[in-house]
Amino acid sequence: MGLVKIGDDLHEDIRRASGVMCRSINAQAEFWMKIGMLAEANPTLTFSEILHQQLQAAAVALSDETAA
Repeated sequence: MGLVKIGDDLHEDIRRASGVMCRSINAQAEFWMKIGMLAEANPTLTFSEILHQQLQAAAVALSDETAA
């Protein structure tokens, strides 16, 4: 584990988002970093498509209603 220095404004955004998403501040930052990396590697995919692929890769069963 290492330390990453980020600006105060971004840290505050992460803190607020973590409360809404029921994640720790570290888990929220890690989620945003992972999604950002996947978005850069797959620029034609939408956020929803990236999440869908990640859920499928984790063998999470998605119903048609959940995937929409």
